[in-house]
Amino acid sequence: MNTPDDHQLLLEDSILQKENREQYAGDGSVDLQGNPVLKNKTGNWRTCPFILGTECCERLAYYGIAKNLVNYLSGKLHQGNVTAARNVNNWAGTCYLTPLLGAFLADAYWGRYWTIAVFSTIYFIGMCTMVLSASVPAFKPVDCLGSICPSATPAQSGVLFVGLYLIALGTGGIKPCVSSFGADQFDDTDPSERAKKGSFFNWFYFFINIGSLISSTLVVWIQENVGWDIGFGIPALFMGIAIASFFSGTPLYRFQKPGGSPLTRMCQVVVASLQNRKLDVPQDTTLLYETPEKLSAIGGTRKLEHSEDLKFLDKASVLSDSDDKWRIEELKLLIRMIPIWATGIVFSAVYAQMATLFIEQGMVMDRRVGTFTIPAASLSTFDVISVIFWVPVYDKFLIPRVRKITGNERGFSNLQRMGIGLFISILAMVSAALVEIRRLQIAEELGLINEHVPVPLSIFWQIPQFFLVGAAEVFTFIGQLEFFYDQSPDAMRSLCSAFSLLTTSLGNYLSSLILIIVTSITTAGGKPGWIPDNLNKGRLYNFFWLLAGLSFFNLLVYVFCAIKYKQKNASASG
Repeated sequence: MNTPDDHQLLLEDSILQKENREQYAGDGSVDLQGNPVLKNKTGNWRTCPFILGTECCERLAYYGIAKNLVNYLSGKLHQGNVTAARNVNNWAGTCYLTPLLGAFLADAYWGRYWTIAVFSTIYFIGMCTMVLSASVPAFKPVDCLGSICPSATPAQSGVLFVGLYLIALGTGGIKPCVSSFGADQFDDTDPSERAKKGSFFNWFYFFINIGSLISSTLVVWIQENVGWDIGFGIPALFMGIAIASFFSGTPLYRFQKPGGSPLTRMCQVVVASLQNRKLDVPQDTTLLYETPEKLSAIGGTRKLEHSEDLKFLDKASVLSDSDDKWRIEELKLLIRMIPIWATGIVFSAVYAQMATLFIEQGMVMDRRVGTFTIPAASLSTFDVISVIFWVPVYDKFLIPRVRKITGNERGFSNLQRMGIGLFISILAMVSAALVEIRRLQIAEELGLINEHVPVPLSIFWQIPQFFLVGAAEVFTFIGQLEFFYDQSPDAMRSLCSAFSLLTTSLGNYLSSLILIIVTSITTAGGKPGWIPDNLNKGRLYNFFWLLAGLSFFNLLVYVFCAIKYKQKNASASG
């Protein structure tokens, strides 16, 4: 029987635990030395200037290369339209594939902070290599002499692509980690901080597009009117500023400990499930918890509650009385997210057109405003303006009003938000197709079909398609960032963020594959095809119609998957 002294001790212990919860972060956050962090001195919005500044400068650096790369490859390396577009798609795809490596290292061994530090250094070296390729005479491609455009030498191409793919490797440690690292600054167990996390993702994407805006206007103009050496040098400078900004916030950051290899844990579950396939799963589901009571297999993370689907994987826990803690629910979560993840690939293929075929379409339109000639890549500014417009409108105007209707603290759920973006992406492709149809009508009326010259249709007719893609980004890409962070296990957040980025990679590869297939089919028998070097002889609008049709079918699949999706259920940190 408990004595009065026992009750007093229990009361004091309860009060002490409550004070600790209020004083320290409850999501397992630590400082750089591994000690628990005080909530009033670390994290929250106080760290965001450093993280958002890092992302803004890094995105300026990335888009300073990406926005006009197709023009550099076709104009300076003298590659054809299809070859240049395919090379850009492949490089961009690799930039969104390498995050799998960076995320694995972050979650398993290094943590997000040190992963960002190492890979940003590789990134900076790649940027400097790009500057050398455009400034050192031996590495610079030879300019055209009249109509004669000699191809770049293997050495010249080699230096350029070494720089490009060092950048692609460097992005692998930054893309999946910076957004997750920023979200780590808000305590999931504190309702007031948790509510701010949704706004963080909105403003995170806002600052991405501030960097993109500067790239698509000032940097692109400098590249085409001043020189590619300076045009590549400015992004390299800002990458250096990004690194400095990131390290400046170190004393204020909250850190999450790496949780060991997530791939090993998933393989353990699969192997154990197969080994126990002939055994019966116990009726008492409490026996299937990954660890007793409220504790997680990984210190500081929350325990995932048992779910009733994918019961075959539950066999991994039968007769398991060793110290190994099977992370069954981690694997279940990943499997449940796969259908939602897969539907982002087609959307990313649509997004990829802004850096390739939208620019090539703009190159054969009237780009003059008085005596000034607008770089075709600068039209992507309207995509950025759209994002910059929609983020505050969504965060400050739309969410409060939708919240009153839906009762959801975020207004739209992440799944609803992504679905709206997928629908808007269809409208973007329809707009691009209609503009191209009108452009070819004018070309035919003026007898320019066989002439490789711009058609007198203002490039500003492209504004709607860029603006619609920007609106779709705000709904789909930001929704993806938040969805994969929220629904992932605590110890796999970098990896799940990388999965969301992987859709962009596969979208670029899908776009490249479609280009190859379309070119092969439509050029059979000596025909010019849909996308010849002289677009006045082509049928580019058919490619845009094809993507619109794929996007519509993709939306139908997404709606079905979203209706069937089961949300994550996790306990408090133990």
